[in-house]
Amino acid sequence: MGTLNRHSLLRGNDPTAAAGQRLRGQRVFCSDRGQRGGWSREQIRAARLAPLVPLLHKRGLQLVAREAGNFILPAYPGLIVNDSYWRWPEKNLAGNAIDLHVQVLGLSFHDAMRQITGSVAP
Repeated sequence: MGTLNRHSLLRGNDPTAAAGQRLRGQRVFCSDRGQRGGWSREQIRAARLAPLVPLLHKRGLQLVAREAGNFILPAYPGLIVNDSYWRWPEKNLAGNAIDLHVQVLGLSFHDAMRQITGSVAP
């Protein structure tokens, strides 16, 4: 449930008023902004360091093991995954678990966090 938040004042013309305008009311809007705490720094830090291989397996993606602990994904040619880090040299992309979910898999930040942590924001 949202809360009512005060916004700007509403003024209207009034020739009888000294300044020519009269206060008619105040705009309010309903918002749930500020009601949720959002993701904490600790949750985001932990999600960035989450191991990618189990997360990608859980999504049903095939991974092929390569040398030095690297994995490739046939569904994404050229993408290389290693623990909690990935790189895609052909596209000049690289990053952590959150970045992979957003930049490669196309999820929003919040959906990526839900997928990685298995929970919702507090």
